[in-house]
Amino acid sequence: MRSAVVLAGGRATRFGDADEATADLDGEPVIRRVVTGLGDAVDEVVVNCRDDRRADVEAALSGLDVRFAFDPVPDGGPVAGIRTGCRVARGDWTFVTPCDRPFVPAVLPERLFEAAEGDGAVPLVSGRARPLSAVYGTTAAVEACETTIGLGSPAVSDFLARLSPVTVSDPVPEHASDEFDATAALCTSRDQSA
Repeated sequence: MRSAVVLAGGRATRFGDADEATADLDGEPVIRRVVTGLGDAVDEVVVNCRDDRRADVEAALSGLDVRFAFDPVPDGGPVAGIRTGCRVARGDWTFVTPCDRPFVPAVLPERLFEAAEGDGAVPLVSGRARPLSAVYGTTAAVEACETTIGLGSPAVSDFLARLSPVTVSDPVPEHASDEFDATAALCTSRDQSA
């Protein structure tokens, strides 16, 4: 079984007062686009979010087959969200992606699942690692999150340093890479500093 964890637990600064997960994109909530965009690449989708946003996120995903993993402590950052989501995920491998990347093509998780070895597979797009659009061994991810959080760090880079995934260069077709790269570039600062 292949799982996906969609991270929707943060408070986006780029969206002003709007919640990033439920922000409108051409008449559809951003998170809905992310979940439906996963297509047949995964067998289940787990959405990680804050309990105070539960009703809005559930409404945005109405009619879709998703499970929820609510953060016990809000605003713990993406590492805490990965831990919470992967604890609920039933697959051996889990694709992790933020809710604000609606243009990530379904071929990305498919190729990463195929390439995954050791603790997973992390894409390299334009020479940069994208640890928040990657596949991880579910158990290994939980353990790496536990250690990272236990040592007082919320940084995705510290989480990634505790794992041994393979890297996959330019894993999306050329026609899809521009949209993926543009979306990923919006989040570069979060990938590196979070």
